[in-house]
Amino acid sequence: MAVHSHSPFVQEINRRDFLKASALWGAGALTAGSLITDTIMAAGVQDKKAPEKLKLSLAAYSFHRYLKQSWPKPRPKKIPATMNIQDFVRYCGELKLDGCELTSYYFPNPVSNDYLKQTRDLAGSLGLEVSGTAIGNDFCLPKGKARDEQLEMTRKWIDYSAILGAPVIRIFAGRVPKGGNEAEAIRMCQKGINESLKYAEKKGVSLALENHGGITSTPKQMMRIIEGINKSPNFGINFDSGNFRTEHPYEDLAQIAPLAINAQIKVEMGARGKEVPADIPRIVKILKDAHYKNFIVLEYEAKEEPKEAIPGYIQQLRKLV
Repeated sequence: MAVHSHSPFVQEINRRDFLKASALWGAGALTAGSLITDTIMAAGVQDKKAPEKLKLSLAAYSFHRYLKQSWPKPRPKKIPATMNIQDFVRYCGELKLDGCELTSYYFPNPVSNDYLKQTRDLAGSLGLEVSGTAIGNDFCLPKGKARDEQLEMTRKWIDYSAILGAPVIRIFAGRVPKGGNEAEAIRMCQKGINESLKYAEKKGVSLALENHGGITSTPKQMMRIIEGINKSPNFGINFDSGNFRTEHPYEDLAQIAPLAINAQIKVEMGARGKEVPADIPRIVKILKDAHYKNFIVLEYEAKEEPKEAIPGYIQQLRKLV
């Protein structure tokens, strides 16, 4: 019987050994190299072969400068919007990708079930899977109207993802509210994820927590959050290669890779304004070494014109995967 990376058995082994290894790292008991090796080898997947071909997808956020933002509220642009989400799907079809990641911000608000089905069917007609969706939530907010709105938005996008056929939503943790503290922010984040996870399980959608600054700026912070998440095959990490602005970002990425259920690759790394070209082959190797099996999603954020730059990066990724 095959054991899949999304099975509860493997997921729980992954989580348990990740937490153990991360605790040792925080205590200074492991070097970077030994932590990477021990985490991957202990994850319960070292006896399974990595896929011969990983699937490729593109995030709609790659065209954020040209897409009209409607969620969670409209955002004015310096230049007029020249694309909509279905134009983006067609572009992914032109690139002959395996999938497309449909960022929530660029859907009309409110979005109708008919529009979701049309978008899903358009993707299918072009040979594309909807690899996932993405929301810009904040679960660190204290009890009150603003927090309730975040939880309601998350439930809506779980429903929308199910209609689109998207297996995963990448979610954020959030940031420490003004006047708050990190411990309380983490506790509120855990509550928000657990509440949303119950709903996601009913809909057959997974939640992938992204390393996206705030209280997920380091693997150690992510470990603290994960410690309080209920056991579920519908939860994992969204591996974003460009979001660890730490001293050793590649080593940090290797720590979270065994728990990744979605992976995004950026073409640059480093602090804002100090970005340097990413070592994309090294990033792909980190994922392969962790026996990652799902979509690799290019999320292009560099300055060059997207339609000029993206095809070259897709070609590079095809060779690597």
